[in-house]
This record gives sequence, C-alpha cells and structure tokens, in this order.
Amino acid sequence: MNFNLPLLVTFIAYLLGILYVGIKAYRRTHDLGDYILGGRKLGSVVTALSVGASDMSGWLLLGLPGAIYLSGLSEVWIGVGLVIGAYCNWIFVAKPLRVYSQHASNSLTLPDYFENRFNDRSRVLRLLSAVVILLFFTFYTASGLVGGAILFENSFGLDYSVALLSGAFIIVSYTFIGGFLAVVWTDAIQALLMLVALLIAPLTVFTSAGDSAGVWQQIQVVNPQSTDLFANLTLLGWVSLMAWGLGYVGQPHILARFMAIESPAKLESARRIAMWWMIIVLLGSIATGMAGIAYFSDQPLDNPETVFIALSQSLFNPWIAGIIIAAIFSAIMSTIDSQLLVSSSVISEDFYRVFIRPQASEKELLMVSRAAVIAIALLALLIAGDRESRVLDLVSYAWAGFGAAFGPVIVFSLFWRKMTALSAVVGMLLGAVTVVVWLNLNGRIFDLYEILPGFAFASVAIITISLLKPEENDATLKQYDSAQTLLATA
Repeated sequence: MNFNLPLLVTFIAYLLGILYVGIKAYRRTHDLGDYILGGRKLGSVVTALSVGASDMSGWLLLGLPGAIYLSGLSEVWIGVGLVIGAYCNWIFVAKPLRVYSQHASNSLTLPDYFENRFNDRSRVLRLLSAVVILLFFTFYTASGLVGGAILFENSFGLDYSVALLSGAFIIVSYTFIGGFLAVVWTDAIQALLMLVALLIAPLTVFTSAGDSAGVWQQIQVVNPQSTDLFANLTLLGWVSLMAWGLGYVGQPHILARFMAIESPAKLESARRIAMWWMIIVLLGSIATGMAGIAYFSDQPLDNPETVFIALSQSLFNPWIAGIIIAAIFSAIMSTIDSQLLVSSSVISEDFYRVFIRPQASEKELLMVSRAAVIAIALLALLIAGDRESRVLDLVSYAWAGFGAAFGPVIVFSLFWRKMTALSAVVGMLLGAVTVVVWLNLNGRIFDLYEILPGFAFASVAIITISLLKPEENDATLKQYDSAQTLLATA
C-alpha cells in the first residue's frame, strides 16, 4: 500500500465531510417520500447540479478521457450527442413529467408513474418497469464500483479486490443513512469539485508547456489521427456515438430529479445551470484526454482510463492531488448513490408495498429501502469483480437499456393522449430485449449502438398497438386532459 500522507489526509477529510452531509440529511428524512424524492422540495441550483453529477459518473473523469487518450477527438461525438440529448430532455420532458407525476396520484417512482398514468390495475407495467430498473442499474452501479476500484488501486496501491470493497463501503454508507437528500446535497458538492478538477488538470498541462500550439503539435506527432474528428470513424460509428443522446429520456436517476424539484417554474433556471455545467465539464474531460497524449508520450499508460489519475499525481503536489482524487471519486459516488437510491425505492415502493405488505408502515418501508441499498450493492460487486471490466462498456450497456426500454414510453406517455397500458408494456419489453440481444451480435448493422434499434422498435410497437386499439378509458383520458391543463398554467 502506498501511504502518501498528504493525499490520504485530504481524501479522508473529504469523505468525512460527505458522511457529515449524510447524517444531516438523515435528520431531515422522516418518511418514504423524503427518502425517495426529498419531499419534492429541491431548489433550482441543487436540482441542476444533482442532475449533472448523477448523470456524468465515473465515465466523465475515467471513461471519456481514456477514450480520447486512446483514440483522439473522434470520440468527442459522444459528448455532442449527450449535450443535444440533455438539452432536449430539459426542454421537452422535465416540466411535463414534474406536473404529471404529481398529478398522477403523487407518483414517487417511475413504475409508480407508469401504473398511475395508464390506470393499470393488472400491475404488469409496474412489475416490468421495476425489473428493468433493477437489471440495468445493477450493471450501471457496477461501472461505478469498477471506477472506484481503479481509483483506489492507482492512488493508494491497494489490491483491486480491496479497492473495490473500500469504495463500495464508502458509497453505500452515506446513501444508506441519508437517502435522497444526502444524495442530492452531496451531488451538488461533487459537481462543483468535478468542474474545478476538470479545468485545472488540462490547463496545467497546456500552460506548463508555455505554448499550447506546441502541445497540439506534440499530440499530432504522437498520434497524427488524434486531432481528426472523423479518424477511423464510419457512418455507423458516428451515428452510434451521437445516439447516446437518446438515452437521456429514459434514465430513472435523472428523471427523479425532475420529479423532485419544488415547482415546475424553477426548471428553467435549473436547465441553464445544468447545461452550462455540462458543456464545461465535457470540454474539460476532452481536454484532459488530449493533454494526456502529450504528457505521457514517452511512457504510454497501460490502462487508458487512468489518464486523469496519472495526470493529477504527476502535475500537482500531494495536497492538491488529494483534492483531485476526491473529485474523481465524487464523480463515481454521485452516480452510484442515485442508482442505489432509485433501485432501493423500486424494491420498497414497487415490490414490497405493492406485492408483499400493502399495510407496511413508513418506518418499515424505510428499513426495506435501506436494506435494498446493501443488497443491490452486493450484486453490483459480483459484476465489478471482473478485473478486465471497463467503465465505459458497462455504462454504455446500462445507458442503452434504460434509453430503449423507458425512453419511448416516457415520451409517448407525456405527449400522446391515446397511448395505452398494453402498448407501454410491449414497447418497454421490446426495447429492453432488443438491447440485450443486439449486444451479443456482431458485424455490419449489429455494430450499431444497441440503443438505436431498441428505441426504434419500442416506438414502432407503441404507435402500432395504440393505433390499433387506442385508449378509451374515460378516467385515464380525463386524467391526461387535466394534467395538460395544469401544465399549461404551470
């Protein structure tokens, strides 16, 4: 183990601060509504930063810089697609979902919203959406645990298994204690820390060289194709990278922030903050990968996803490096905690309360939610135990799963009056299955990112079934109409 005292002290101090926030949140968490959505009391700034932090995860500081370091600027199209997708999500989905989720029997979770939106008394829609969340969030959480293990392994010289368990313990602790409020408050802190870290590291490389043009030339010498936006990029590859933007409309941990904001009116200011934050950190992440190409030209890194870690340790004194290491871990924590929380809420609200103990008390449901956090983390640990796992690969799979399964259902449920419960079930199932099957096929069209065929097939299924047998239930139609009226005045 590498006991770099200043780095270790700085990092531990940060973790103690995060734990303190978790304890403060615990004192303000009184029932399941507080634990899952913070009582719908979030302000614009916290909502915006929490959306950004929970979205970007470890791939922003590990996966994306690693991809840029390995392949060059041709990987930036992921970021372009994400910016477009995020903006559309804020513009078209955020406000309608906030209004409709509260109007539809104060829905606390996505499965809750789906069931209430379509008055699905069969409970099939709730059950299916809950299964989808648990399936893909397990892989998503695993990606964060892999990122944490890589960080601890490279920063403190821990064995991979020990590093994996250490990171998991820290993240589970404050999520278990504080619930949603702990998650969003820490997300806001983590978002600011990520922003600073992603600006400092690449700027230091470019300024230390004295001439940014010289650094750019050095990058081209190391890898002439690294500065080409379309190097080794086919049309299918470019479309696949841009398609990442589709995933936004189906991510439960992001949609939960829209549902939790204090009022729809605050979404506009939240959108501006979130989008500027996103653009800046993505540019910083890309610049970090490019800086790594120049800085490590003499000694290329074995694992590209460690480029940000390696830069922080090489460029800065241990005290500053400790802060940057904390920022990297922040990116990881800010997404895992959200995923654990959404998954635990699904187990307590959509499984336990609905199918096992409808009469369960709020205290009992809180206990179940906290136990679920631990259970899901253990499953994710099993997946993350594979030393060869890559952060970006795991994120890509989970992102596609949610985007294809939930994205079309969310969009059509908010904007199409005649959509039915049956079309939602078929669309959701087809989207999820397409992603799982497509990933295991190779060659030609199957090299296309699985979110695109999944999203397309699900959308066609929803449209076809709803046209053949449109919604006719008066209660469902009246609920939709009244939600639209509320939306017009919100």
